[in-house]
Amino acid sequence: MSSASTSAATARLDRILADAKRDKEMGYRDKALRMYPHVCGRCAREFAGKRLSELTVHHRDHNHDNNPQDGSNWELLCLYCHDNEHSRYTDQQYFSEGSTSTPSIAKATHNPFAGLAGLLKKD
Repeated sequence: MSSASTSAATARLDRILADAKRDKEMGYRDKALRMYPHVCGRCAREFAGKRLSELTVHHRDHNHDNNPQDGSNWELLCLYCHDNEHSRYTDQQYFSEGSTSTPSIAKATHNPFAGLAGLLKKD
């Protein structure tokens, strides 16, 4: 197999995988939009028409592969609330219990103004 045909096959496979991922994502989004009212689950803003694209499907357990057909892992959130939810989740992981403890602060040993009085004193 030549390198040209190998790269063409790889490009074709990449396109097929990207299309499958898009179809999978659109599948659960369409289902969620049919199941739930077009209202953000956090701020309660309503969405219709062109603005419906601002409503996203949030996975409650943060696992995008967990898509039960009954929609129990989904909630509709606007873009802003969805970003906020993921920021809170990331912060929670970053600031785990061990990292939120107050670090011990060493006492300062250097005094930058130690000789200032002597320098300002005029003879």
